[in-house]
Amino acid sequence: MNIKNSTEKIKPFRLVKYFAFISLILIFIGLLILSVLNAHWAKKLEVKKSEEYALLLAENLNHQIFLKFLIPVTLKYGKIQLRIPEQFERMDMVVRSTLHSFNVEMVNIYDMTNTISYSFDKKIIGKNNAGGTGYYNAVSGESNSRLVQNGNFLEILLGFPKKRMLVTLVPLRAEKPLSGISGPVLGVVEIFQDVTEDYKQIFKFQLLIIIAYFVVMSVLFSVLVLVVKRGEGIIQKRALHELKLKEKLNRAERLSSLGSMVAGISHEIRNPLGVIRSSAELLKKKMAVFEPSSSIPDIIIEESSRLNSIVTDFLNYAKPREPDLTLCDLNEIITKNIKYLSTQIKDFKYMFEVDCPEKSSEIMADSSMLYQAFLNIFLNAMQAMPDGGKIKIKIEFKEGVVKVFIDDQGAGIPENMLKKIWNPFFTTKDTGTGLGLGIIKNIIEAHGGSVTIANMHKYGARVSVELPVKMEA
Repeated sequence: MNIKNSTEKIKPFRLVKYFAFISLILIFIGLLILSVLNAHWAKKLEVKKSEEYALLLAENLNHQIFLKFLIPVTLKYGKIQLRIPEQFERMDMVVRSTLHSFNVEMVNIYDMTNTISYSFDKKIIGKNNAGGTGYYNAVSGESNSRLVQNGNFLEILLGFPKKRMLVTLVPLRAEKPLSGISGPVLGVVEIFQDVTEDYKQIFKFQLLIIIAYFVVMSVLFSVLVLVVKRGEGIIQKRALHELKLKEKLNRAERLSSLGSMVAGISHEIRNPLGVIRSSAELLKKKMAVFEPSSSIPDIIIEESSRLNSIVTDFLNYAKPREPDLTLCDLNEIITKNIKYLSTQIKDFKYMFEVDCPEKSSEIMADSSMLYQAFLNIFLNAMQAMPDGGKIKIKIEFKEGVVKVFIDDQGAGIPENMLKKIWNPFFTTKDTGTGLGLGIIKNIIEAHGGSVTIANMHKYGARVSVELPVKMEA
């Protein structure tokens, strides 16, 4: 199994992640559309309320004009002529006094010929055909309104023009006593209301809603990102854990096959090897009588022993045995190793410095297997210092774990070889099988521990061994 296969396992989760993100985006877009529709509905409602407000104003204005202007002026002058200053001033007083407390920007009054007879703006009085279609609808008895917006194209497009006016045209009628407005149309009243502030409030409210949506969706998005990252991390860890388990299984299967093969080969080799060694020892005894200076039997015995050691390394690497866990003293095991190496230590001027805590250093382990592992580590450290040197050993106990650090004063390991040293059969020596470190790793991992090798800052290398004090059942 490779990384590609492991990453394929998180594809369903990625589909869920993408679906969640897309759903979140679609929800946000939907909320934006909903806010725009709400704003549009609010604007329509505002226009309708303003129209109703204008109609009430127009009804009141119609009543005041008829009672306070049309009837008195007709009785006094016989006809209506707003060109006469006195009549105009009376009309202006009636209109302004009626609308002075209301939000009205402009009032125009048209006669039946579509001419402006009265206006707040005296400059447009007398202007013909200024009412447009709305005027003719009002003359026919239908009140109507239109929106007038001032601003550039972008302001109008985005919905916040500089000024927005609601123009309402209402028929001006003659009144019959006690019957309301039901007489003939005498003209048209045009009322301008400035609704800019109302629309600005709606726009601000819409903007606040969008900001609130954005904040909420941002929080949800952030939470979703954290959940997704955590989920991906968990899935990735599981995939990597599964990858490691499969690699271990494949490695175990390979080692099992190799072990079976090596066991068969070693059996076939050891039998004749034993015969060769015993024959050489017998030959040495006989030659001691006739030719005591001959070294041939010693060479045969030495090479037989070396070949037997190589076969043993193959067996130990290919078929590592399960540790027989008993209570053993780690410090005692290391002391036995040093005693075994005492001859080489003396001859080649090696010095061992052991730093072990005063309290008990007992752990649950297979003492013979750990003895072999630490012996190989010490031999490697000594071989890294052919001219002698100091080997420091430090033992630390912490939270159910024991750590052993072995430091040498050799030249260290070349950086380009650090990743290869654990490969089977890899060696930088002229002799040896390259299985020593593999055997060490197998023994330590069989105890549920780990072993690493790294270069020191100044010189030499450090081997770090970590073992559980008590292995889990």
